[in-house]
Amino acid sequence: MRIFLAGVAALAISGCAGAGLDVPAPTPPAVTLSMPDNPASLDPSDSILFWNDERRSAAFRDMEGLFPGLEVRHGASARTLAQGRPLPAGTVAAIDALVTSSGAAGAMVLQDGRVRYEKYALGFGPEGRWTSFSVAKSFTSTLLGAAIADGHIESLNAPVTRYVPELAGTAYDGVTVGQIATMTSGVKWNEDYTDPDSDVAKMLAIAPVPGESQAVTYARTLTREAPAGEKWVYKTLETNLLGLIVENATGMSLAAYAKDRIVDPAGFAGDLFWMTDLTGGNIGGCCLSLRLSDYARFGQFVLEGGRGVVPQGWFGQAGAPVVDFAPNAPGFGYGYQWWAYPEERFGAQGIFGQAITIDPEERLVVAVVSNWPTATSRAYRDQWRAMVARIAAAD
Repeated sequence: MRIFLAGVAALAISGCAGAGLDVPAPTPPAVTLSMPDNPASLDPSDSILFWNDERRSAAFRDMEGLFPGLEVRHGASARTLAQGRPLPAGTVAAIDALVTSSGAAGAMVLQDGRVRYEKYALGFGPEGRWTSFSVAKSFTSTLLGAAIADGHIESLNAPVTRYVPELAGTAYDGVTVGQIATMTSGVKWNEDYTDPDSDVAKMLAIAPVPGESQAVTYARTLTREAPAGEKWVYKTLETNLLGLIVENATGMSLAAYAKDRIVDPAGFAGDLFWMTDLTGGNIGGCCLSLRLSDYARFGQFVLEGGRGVVPQGWFGQAGAPVVDFAPNAPGFGYGYQWWAYPEERFGAQGIFGQAITIDPEERLVVAVVSNWPTATSRAYRDQWRAMVARIAAAD
């Protein structure tokens, strides 16, 4: 069912209008609440992380049918993605083969904003939506940049307790917004996707506390393992907290703010779904659903600098290796919720093979959605990064 959050007054007025009057149809609300009839279990032992291939594939294309969330109407004016010059036949054949071998449901290549490659598989198609998993983190990062540009958040150096005072007295007391954005809080965390007892598996199953975000409730259970700013550990909870920071600072849900700062300016052609937790807040670190072409449109929006939505040069900083993984992985690192790659490429990544990769020098965006057999795969990541390099070198 769909519960409208806005537009009720307009519907009432139109219903009371006299017969024969030329009354304009009410404008559909920009954001609506989506509640599935039979929500999926949040039991960590039955987490989507542990579902079989068939169950995952069905879920990835229909998250709104399984979990509550907010639906955002498509952009007021969809950005046209014109056809560009096809990639060389050998490159096309190589991408086709990788789509099949890696379990990809779709792949799209934009160069100079034009489509040079587009393919769908696994029963997925251009009008369908696929879940993002942690690709959502880079959307939340973009909304952080927008909140700074709009004056809602002072700077990355501001303490998190300024925007989420409930974190006072927790392991996050004394941590800055920037340290949350780079996941260098020093708070101990387990992101093991194969372990039902890991923090990432349990965080959304914690019993909700009235009037408190689930992210804060789970944060209260955590302890510190290093001084703030000194150790990087990948933590989805911290993006959930980052989303809460943005929501508290702007007074808007992430979905509503995304409508104004991403969906409309990037010109999304389809609606966006963003999952919520048990307390009704958007989950900043996961689970929005989009068309493949809109993942590509978001990448193009980022490539072009954000069209005035974020501070000047934001994506150059956000996609840079603020946390440098050298010497173990030269050229790789982590920025503000973006992964930094060699050759100054950067991207958004989600488990089970979701990705947007951006190559500023070659004006290239590669968007991929997938259902890998495992949540993570270094082999598949390496193969797709090598494919992006091949595409970048193509005529």
